[in-house]
Amino acid sequence: MEPEAGIPISRNPSSLSWMNLSKNLILAYQSFGVVYGDLSTSPLYVYTSIFKGKLQTHLNEDAIFGAFSLIFWTLTLIPLLKYVFIVLSADDNGEGGTFALYSLLCRHAKLSLLPNQQAADEELSAYKYGPSSHTIASSPLKSFLEKYKRLRTALLIVVLFGACMVIGDGVLTPAISVLSAVSGLKVAESKLNNGELLLIACVILVGLFALQHFGTHRVAFMFAPVVIIWLVSIFSIGLYNTIFWNPKVVRALSPYYIIKFFRETGKDGWISLGGILLSITGTEAMFADLGHFTALSIRVAFAFVIYPCLVVQYMGQAAFLSRHLDQTPRSFFESIPEAVYWPVFVIATLAAIVGSQAVITATFSIIKQCHALGCFPRVKVVHTSKHIYGQIYIPEINWILMILTLAITIGFRDTTMIGNAYGLACMTVMFVTTFLMALVIIFVWQKSVFLAAAFLFFFWFIEGVYLSAALMKVPQGGWVPLVLSFVFTIVMYVWHYGTRKKYTFDLHNKVSLKWLLGLGPSLGIVRVPGIGLIYSELATGVPAIFSHFVTNLPAFHNVLVFVCVKSVPVPYVSPDERFLIGRVCPRPYRMYRCIVRYGYKDIHRDSGDFESQLVQSIAEFIHREAVEPQFSTSESSSFDGRMAVISTKTLQSSSSLMVSEQEDDDVGISIQSSKSPTLQSLRLVYDDENPQIRKRHVRFHLPSSPGIDPAVREELMDLIQAKEAGVAYILGHSYVKARRSSSYLKKIVIDIGYSFLRKNCRGPAVALNIPHISLIEVGMIYYV
Repeated sequence: MEPEAGIPISRNPSSLSWMNLSKNLILAYQSFGVVYGDLSTSPLYVYTSIFKGKLQTHLNEDAIFGAFSLIFWTLTLIPLLKYVFIVLSADDNGEGGTFALYSLLCRHAKLSLLPNQQAADEELSAYKYGPSSHTIASSPLKSFLEKYKRLRTALLIVVLFGACMVIGDGVLTPAISVLSAVSGLKVAESKLNNGELLLIACVILVGLFALQHFGTHRVAFMFAPVVIIWLVSIFSIGLYNTIFWNPKVVRALSPYYIIKFFRETGKDGWISLGGILLSITGTEAMFADLGHFTALSIRVAFAFVIYPCLVVQYMGQAAFLSRHLDQTPRSFFESIPEAVYWPVFVIATLAAIVGSQAVITATFSIIKQCHALGCFPRVKVVHTSKHIYGQIYIPEINWILMILTLAITIGFRDTTMIGNAYGLACMTVMFVTTFLMALVIIFVWQKSVFLAAAFLFFFWFIEGVYLSAALMKVPQGGWVPLVLSFVFTIVMYVWHYGTRKKYTFDLHNKVSLKWLLGLGPSLGIVRVPGIGLIYSELATGVPAIFSHFVTNLPAFHNVLVFVCVKSVPVPYVSPDERFLIGRVCPRPYRMYRCIVRYGYKDIHRDSGDFESQLVQSIAEFIHREAVEPQFSTSESSSFDGRMAVISTKTLQSSSSLMVSEQEDDDVGISIQSSKSPTLQSLRLVYDDENPQIRKRHVRFHLPSSPGIDPAVREELMDLIQAKEAGVAYILGHSYVKARRSSSYLKKIVIDIGYSFLRKNCRGPAVALNIPHISLIEVGMIYYV
């Protein structure tokens, strides 16, 4: 990170370490509001869920102590040992979560199913993060996984299923957190019935989802203080209850009480583990939200604040319950001293809202990442903050989450049944993370297979016991995340399958370069002033849409640019490495290729100057091609494929073109254009009706340098004149259908499933921020 201007840099190591420590402490403070809201509100409902059902017949002091001992060791082994000490080290360029692990695996072993990947992508600075993969080239396991496509597909489905369980968390967390917090009203106001409590919870939930549109940054500064006050409150109450009611509960830190618990409760105790695991719900957020913080800051926050506060709170509740065995239905609120009841109730409700907010935001991020991997239909992504990168809002998903959350809240009306569903969703995500982490230990960290196996079986044994208990509660609400995940996984895989089939069709039906070269520079058609941007998923070759267009309308623009916007398996692509520019045919054809690369967490911002950046990048490529011998070759067969990375820093310092800006009102009609007067007047009307999207007009000029080669000068002049004449965006409006010889299952997936998703998602023009007035769509039928 570059230092701010005007701040002197100290070379003293102690001052640098102090600055680093202070930065991590600030990040640790901020992480309370974003990462730990969900985990810290678990005490609201854990004991209630544990002592529900048949375990009530075993209700005594030893059972309470045994439950606390289980909670303590669960918190120690999974969040502390697994996540804080091990999983947080497996970051991808500072990013965490299921997709970060998958991305690391795709780069260190050829497991990716993303189309249009190129060797040039491996030169990205973010791509090279982590140890070199060359030393494990001969690994038998790596070769085995790379050899069979079905295994790579199975891995993707596992990752998607884990992602869908996170989406399930986005539905269940607001329901259980808000309902648990509101239930505290009944302790103080016994006149309130369940229907009135449900109504209050639903009003809060509707308000929570309705406020998403404004973004979290407006109230985010309050999140950390709310959670810190909440943590201080539960720590103080836990300490008070431990000292006042039963100090002997400290003995339950010994695992002996776990053995005693299972000896006395048997199968009922095992089933109650579905309630115990609720104490670690929200743990995955430590890893998933790593990109906003640092591993050290999250470790410090958990180890020194979250962990002791939660342990003391659960200990205090256990001490209280050991003296009040009949108070388990609302153990948290009953254990609050009467003098501080209402302040704690208010802060509990606020903490529940903060925890829900963090999970909803994480759900938006997961959906965005799924879309980047080609596994989710196009949706509208709104950027809610100009200052905080990554703060997004997805309207369609927000309202779907709200409807599902309200349906579950109203349908179950019981935190225990929602807790059964919630626990299963969280444990499934952890199970998937453990599996992916074991692969990372082998392929990325290049450690022994035996070490990875030890990690896998140790944590799978612990998590498997909890998962088996959670699966026993499928009939009592546990079916909800399974159904939600199944539906979302089907949607994701159908979209991924249809997208891949469409790409394969494009790949097999590319226009022959020899055919283009045989037509000559005019391509046998009329070349009109302007730039034509032809969008395609192909990173090499000329798409079939181009031949389809010119055979039906034998005229095209003077300058043609084949644009491919694609995702690469890294979290972010630096703007300096985003553009790849090359030629498709020899110089007289004026045909270029531009590949725009984004990471799975990158945000496609409509910066308004894409056209100008593109023209500058092509001009820089033309200039560089003339002076660098590796670009100039007479072999026409090698024209398609030679690309150059054009950096934005290079553009700013380049002398290829001179740039001037002026308002749109001053230009337009005086410029020679391929648009008719009618189209120009329509454009002016469009601008008047949409003043918010009117942009400054960028004019390009050639520098008065006598040293420019005449052929280069002529090509640059053609490019400038084409830009002044106007830019048209050509997109394929495709209809994808299964071939007649296809199986019934494939026909159902393509003709019904994929077609339905395509018709009901955002169009590619919206996703790519293409101005509607400049759009030309070419209809094509794909038989896949």
